[in-house]
Amino acid sequence: MRCFTVLGPSQTGKSTVVEKLASLEGTPRKSGSPYGLNLTEFSFGNEAWCALDAPGPNEALAHAQHALLASDACILCVSSAPEEAVLAAPYLRILEASGTPCILFVNRMDEPRGRLRDVIAALQDYANHTLLLRQIPIREGDRIIGSCDLISERAWRYREGQPSALIAIPENTAEREHEARTELLEHLSEFDDWLLEELIEDREPSSDALYAISSRILRENRIIPVLIGAASHGSGMMRLMKALRHEAPPVGVLRQRLAHTGTVEEGKLAAVSFHAYYRQNVGKTVLVRALGEGLRQGASLGGSSLGAVQNLANGRSNSGVLPAPGDVFAAVKSDHLPVPSLLTSGAVVAPPDWTEPPTPMLERILVPGSERDENKLSETLAKLSEADRGLKVLQEEGTGAQLVRAQGPVHLRDLCRTLSDVFHISVTDRTPSPIYRETIAKPSEVHYRHRKQTGGAGQFADVKLSIHPNERGQGFSFGETIKGGAVPRNYIPAVEAGAREAMEKGPLGFEVIDVGVTLLDGQHHTVDSSEHAFRTASKMGVRQALSEGSTVLMQPVFRTDFHIPSVYSGSLIQIVAALNGQVLGFDRDETAKGWDIFRALVPGSALEDLARALRSATQGIGYFSKTFDHFEELYGKEADAIVRAKEKPGTAH
Repeated sequence: MRCFTVLGPSQTGKSTVVEKLASLEGTPRKSGSPYGLNLTEFSFGNEAWCALDAPGPNEALAHAQHALLASDACILCVSSAPEEAVLAAPYLRILEASGTPCILFVNRMDEPRGRLRDVIAALQDYANHTLLLRQIPIREGDRIIGSCDLISERAWRYREGQPSALIAIPENTAEREHEARTELLEHLSEFDDWLLEELIEDREPSSDALYAISSRILRENRIIPVLIGAASHGSGMMRLMKALRHEAPPVGVLRQRLAHTGTVEEGKLAAVSFHAYYRQNVGKTVLVRALGEGLRQGASLGGSSLGAVQNLANGRSNSGVLPAPGDVFAAVKSDHLPVPSLLTSGAVVAPPDWTEPPTPMLERILVPGSERDENKLSETLAKLSEADRGLKVLQEEGTGAQLVRAQGPVHLRDLCRTLSDVFHISVTDRTPSPIYRETIAKPSEVHYRHRKQTGGAGQFADVKLSIHPNERGQGFSFGETIKGGAVPRNYIPAVEAGAREAMEKGPLGFEVIDVGVTLLDGQHHTVDSSEHAFRTASKMGVRQALSEGSTVLMQPVFRTDFHIPSVYSGSLIQIVAALNGQVLGFDRDETAKGWDIFRALVPGSALEDLARALRSATQGIGYFSKTFDHFEELYGKEADAIVRAKEKPGTAH
């Protein structure tokens, strides 16, 4: 079986392309996952094929990345409008990183919204590989009625619902065809010495020789050929499928590529897992592509026994049919297989770094509908995060509530639906509160005596303490200047412990940071003093001093690294400024052509608005990663509102 992925932005007709390709010869068999990855098995040219139709939203980019891990080649569907080329930037980025041979298909050419050369030029801004036209459109007025193949130099007229008709190259197309063919041959000659010599000697190379060169170059992932058509009318589909059949590499090349990028020997690489989902009454289903011989139910894969092997289309057991190299199948009762991963018989090998999905930006607290579902929710989210690497699961600081980081609103909605439909856990979500702190603005001293008589031995401890602000980021510090044994040495650790305990909650209700405490003097009683007494005296004394120390609210500030196409960098300055952030600068992203890494400091309270504004400004393409940088003072009405909200349970911490 040969396998390819069809990917690209939403509304570019990916699913229609798959449907038309799969229906060229015979009846296709289709299956799908709850995450929007659809699989279509079909036959073409007496070969078995599997098309992986990756979901289009940018929030589902991880599923497209993982599908590429199991694909011999891919088709990137793009719009015929030059101004929409930027929407393909995330897909070109992962294609370049993955090394997957790719054919770029400009779809919906029946409704052109710009010159084809402008489309290619705009897309080239995001591709390291040369985008090389293999066809040019044939026009009648403003309409595109067919295409001309630049290798065979044959022209085809589109016919609705029928195979295209061979025609003579129209006179008004001949000059453009000659120019485009010359450019094609010049680019191909960069990778073939024989062709270069033919062109230098002014000899006309044969079509068969050119097709052979094109096939080799695609298999070696040297260029990205560009084909055109209109899938909704079936136009260009046969040529596209023939290009895949003759030029896409076999599964052995994929095995070599994965072994080269991973830490596994090619001879030991048995399979690759690339997608997983949960089904009611079935459990975890893992989609696997066989790369070697010997896979069957019960065989050792990934260090444990492979569960039931199922047919993709009907879910029935395939225990009597052994998956051949290249076959795609569903494995159940194989929970030991992580996704994605490279699999040998005895081990699971981590996938290449390029499969890591974008950093999730949307944070939500999930609240179960009933108390009995709290533990179940925690266990279930852990399972789902294993099947979906675009999802991160943590616990909210202070409350321990389940905090999830999703790729966006659609991703979050799909997660909640899976929890409800498959695991019968009803949840609501809320926005997590930023983690605030407090500190003091000026030093103070306190003298505190703890005395308590309880019938037997009493409690006595007397401490004199100095409390002062530390430098930002220094945290808590403790010192002592005791002389003459006023406080015995064995009680001093208890004084420090009491001071630390007082820092857990200050006058404003938040944890206290960047404060130093010094034990200046004190008294003890030979009978009634104890570690507990000194710990209590220190805690109460520090609390008293904090309340007298001009407490200041501190808000978290995060360093944010934005990953965006360069055309959007200018708009970020205004977005960051509007959210009281500080722009640090930006650089070209050395790992992705046409992308920038834009850096800024942003208050934690603005991250939710930042994610929303970024999605809007970049058409859902841009994303950011964040790391805590520091706490800074917050004053005025905003600080007062946060302190008031702290008095209401569950609103701030």
